[in-house]
Amino acid sequence: MAGSVEYIVRSRKVFTSAAGERGPRELAFAVQDGRFALVGAPDDVIAACPAGTPVRDLSDAFICPGFHDAHLHFFHTSVGSSPFMLMYMGKNEAELVERTKEFAAGLPDDAWVVTQGWRDYRWDPPVPPTKKSIDEAFPNRPCAMYSGDAHTLWFNSRALEELGITRDSVPPKGGSYDKDENGELTGIVREAAAMELLPRVLGWLSDERIQQAYADQMARMAEQGITSICDMSLMPHPGCDFIRDDVYEALANDGRLTLRAHMFPTLLEDQSRLEEMQARYAESGAFGGLLRAPGFKQFFDGVSSQHTAYLTEPYSNPHFPGDRGRLTIPAEHMRALVLAAAERGHAVRIHTIGDAAIHEAISIFAEAKQRFGKPSQGRNTLEHLENMLPGDIQALHAAGVLASSQPCHITLDPGGPERDLGPERVKIMWPFASFLAEGVDQAFGTDSPVTPVTSMNVLYTAVTRQDSFTHAPTGGWLPSERIPMADALRIYTAGSAAAAGREDELGQIKPGYLADYVVLDHDLTTCAEEEIQSAKVQATYLGGACVYER
Repeated sequence: MAGSVEYIVRSRKVFTSAAGERGPRELAFAVQDGRFALVGAPDDVIAACPAGTPVRDLSDAFICPGFHDAHLHFFHTSVGSSPFMLMYMGKNEAELVERTKEFAAGLPDDAWVVTQGWRDYRWDPPVPPTKKSIDEAFPNRPCAMYSGDAHTLWFNSRALEELGITRDSVPPKGGSYDKDENGELTGIVREAAAMELLPRVLGWLSDERIQQAYADQMARMAEQGITSICDMSLMPHPGCDFIRDDVYEALANDGRLTLRAHMFPTLLEDQSRLEEMQARYAESGAFGGLLRAPGFKQFFDGVSSQHTAYLTEPYSNPHFPGDRGRLTIPAEHMRALVLAAAERGHAVRIHTIGDAAIHEAISIFAEAKQRFGKPSQGRNTLEHLENMLPGDIQALHAAGVLASSQPCHITLDPGGPERDLGPERVKIMWPFASFLAEGVDQAFGTDSPVTPVTSMNVLYTAVTRQDSFTHAPTGGWLPSERIPMADALRIYTAGSAAAAGREDELGQIKPGYLADYVVLDHDLTTCAEEEIQSAKVQATYLGGACVYER
């Protein structure tokens, strides 16, 4: 073998994430220049390598490719886990406000009070909040409470004043400033209006604070066996995507970047932001080869719990006659954006939750494929895909569209799908098994900070369709859509690599592929379902180098 081999790893339980693989095998692999140089029977690999090459015999340890979170928002995940933001839902409005007062006591003097996690439909009582309670708690300090689904902000009066929002302010299209029966602001700001304001809410965070939050979050993710992420634009407004390429680049230059970051900025008429990043990262050896910008992100609707996901038929519990949500941008505008990106070879990933939004997006992608072929890198992808029309699973496959889901969303709102959509429409929700049966390519992620970045929870919920905390319902929600662990692992590794356009070099233990792998103390393919979450990562490797060891 030409060149030096750094080391050889052997184990009786190596899961490579190859297509059709059902369980681990006894294998060895050699690591050279950050990639898997050889993979095969242990004696054959050892014999093919130079004499004296170190051999690490891991016995029965379970080895698989590094996990790849295909959809998260890294800025908010990192800041939300830092001392600068409280991640907490609260039992009700009053309890959350009291907890926030305790948290705020330790904030720097220049900081806003910011939390994320409230979900009024899960409170007791399930009553929407107003600014009154946080006005009393923080009369002189701006406070912004970000909802758990990341689509709504709840402000106190001081924050509204700082932001210049009054009862006469006109919200941007696709958003709202809620008012009470007297026309006074309640403090609740929704969808596009909330997204537009969020950068100003967090403007007090210095680059130094953000870089440290990123580095700390990467360390936590290495403990979870996560070696790659897709960092998705949070909002569709120019300058508001929270894709901080500058922070990643600073950490890479300092040798502090311990995962592969794939960035997806917002798709706008001006495509230069993506293309400038692609040019920088294409340079040989740039930023250690850890950064990529595979494509764009766009947003087509909202969320079902707020009746902003776009449905074909009205919600089962309509807020008004004909209530079926809305598109965030007109369908013709989305079509024009996607076709313009496709013409330049760029992939697009679109937030679609309601069945009407999904159906329209598939049609747009089908036209893009017919006119311009496949993207030059990345995959045209739909994000979330919560409820679907009959026939649209097959249409996804025909259009070559990848389905990117977040398994822990399944049980995020117990009873919510039945409440909002009724018994018939919930039959086609997060249909992982049906996707497999129809040959639809899939990727898994967390949508963090909407759900925690916890790799074993992702796998547990995909396999059981039970909540990762309560373990309800018994037998799983829509149990016919449960999938085997081997498929869940492949989707969470090779599938997510495909969503990032790197299926030819990432997500499998295969010769020539990047040596990103994780060592666990449980064979995930054979252990009992109740043991999945107790599996512990023993070590995580990025490009053959250890970035975490237990």
